[in-house]
Amino acid sequence: MINLENLLRIPYVDVERGYDISPDGKHLAFSWNVGGHWDIYELSLDYPSKIQKISDGDGANFSPDYAPDGNSIAYVTDKVGNEAFDIHIYDRSCNRSTNLTPNTIESIQPALSWSPNGKQIAFISNRSGNFSTYIMPILGGTALPIFSRSQPDMDVAWSPDGQKIAISSESSAQDKQTTIVTIDGFACYPLTWNQQVLNTRDACWSPDGKRLAFSSDQAGRFNIAIYEIDSGQISWVTCGAGDKYQPDWSPDGSCLVFVHSQDAEAWLEICTLDDGYITRFQAIQGVHHHPRFLPGGNGIITIVENPACPPDLWLLSLFEGSFHQLTYSLPTTFDASNLILPSHIWYSGMDGRQVPSLLFHPKKLTDLCPAVIVIHGGPDWAFQSIWYPLMAHMASRGWVILAPNYRGSTGYGREWQLANRYDLGGIDMQDIVAGAQYLVQAKLADPKHIAITGRSHGGYLTMTCLTRFPQLWACGSAVVPFINWFTSHEASREDLKHWDIENMGDPKDNYARWYDRSPFFFLEHIQAPVQLICGANDTRCPASESIAAQSKLKSLGKQVEFILYPDEGHEFLKIENIVDQELRRITFLSSILEQSQR
Repeated sequence: MINLENLLRIPYVDVERGYDISPDGKHLAFSWNVGGHWDIYELSLDYPSKIQKISDGDGANFSPDYAPDGNSIAYVTDKVGNEAFDIHIYDRSCNRSTNLTPNTIESIQPALSWSPNGKQIAFISNRSGNFSTYIMPILGGTALPIFSRSQPDMDVAWSPDGQKIAISSESSAQDKQTTIVTIDGFACYPLTWNQQVLNTRDACWSPDGKRLAFSSDQAGRFNIAIYEIDSGQISWVTCGAGDKYQPDWSPDGSCLVFVHSQDAEAWLEICTLDDGYITRFQAIQGVHHHPRFLPGGNGIITIVENPACPPDLWLLSLFEGSFHQLTYSLPTTFDASNLILPSHIWYSGMDGRQVPSLLFHPKKLTDLCPAVIVIHGGPDWAFQSIWYPLMAHMASRGWVILAPNYRGSTGYGREWQLANRYDLGGIDMQDIVAGAQYLVQAKLADPKHIAITGRSHGGYLTMTCLTRFPQLWACGSAVVPFINWFTSHEASREDLKHWDIENMGDPKDNYARWYDRSPFFFLEHIQAPVQLICGANDTRCPASESIAAQSKLKSLGKQVEFILYPDEGHEFLKIENIVDQELRRITFLSSILEQSQR
């Protein structure tokens, strides 16, 4: 059995909030949790073993972004897990950071963009009640709004000529739209196709500022397209199976690199724009993230991971056509050969539709294996072949692990992703239940020893499954869940309320749906022991949700274990809490799943 605490203490490079390359192409800035604390590090590409920590103080640090002259690095800090980020500027000449937004009470998105002259920075804040885009002078002064709409802004990208900003905002359903806004605020226009606003993301300016590359699922799968600023014309660069996203331009504007994701894996592809020729590059089997050309055009930086390799920075040398690993998170003493890689499978849902999933087989498989259904959050996300210590440990215990990409997941086309719109806690829950039934029918698991667990939206679906199909489960562990649509909605931020209404309808007009899909009102049906884990500073799934559920479960005489971390939010940031939480989760599950083996 692989020691879970050892797995959890293995560091990794932050995937979600990226990294940055210095303008001269000599350094990388990235967020890394070496020693269990999220800090900003700088790596020399001339001497990759030379890595320096540049952030300091309390809090977790993310989203590094070099200034145009390379002399400073902007990054954000979350002190208590409540997503009220502060923006810091690190001066490389004197090795000192300055907090530009001290005593922040509003939420700031971890998305920053420097003006080309380095005198201002664009960011997104909900200080006005909705997430809007602001521009702030670096030397001090008032941050002024440049763009505001009823839907929340999510990301910003300043044009190379300094005259425009591409802003990504939430749109209808789970869509996002990209709007180009002039700095004077007099003109703004979204990207459209056939007079319809496109669902777009990952907007990236060409080096000359005359084109904008982006990803859109206009044809059902995400593909790369180019928008011509002067003419307003859009040309499609890719087509076909899988999703393509996160484009980046070569320095001369002749090529685009992007991620091609299909089923459990994601690799890099480079498209030569004059002839449309595409070349595939893959460091290892697994998932590649955020490819970026070096300023000299001779290489590409990316983050790579799989279940046996934590996320690390890699360099693709275009001269050699080969990859070189730059950071080494996995200790040399750790034997990764014991880690089990998953299979990508499909099983029949309750209505006969095939449901994609990852399946971890233990090395010694019997028909009496305990099993765990692990449910991802989002719900617009998907399990791929990624680093996930908890599942690796559970598989090493001899358990079968099934991680369904239920309807509502990304990566399998627009129709699949939106199939649970206005049906959250319905068809997605049925897909998960069908996964447990598949394990029994395929004789992969002991039907009396199947557990269910998930985080965030996965925690919600855990509670939904426990209430709707109580006879299936030996136990269930819900981490940072919401349990009551009504109370969770009222306690949420504006952007989360917008998402709720877009995907479940207005609570007043759709009261019956909101009630029926709230497991809080059906807790009396639960038959299995329940574990609830939450963070007191959670702004997404408030701890009050778990507190109320615990109280009601106890009043009903149900077996419930409740754990509250007073210094964490939705995403646990402190390594000691992460270790403690996951050890408690595995202890709870194993005490029930393995009881017949004692």
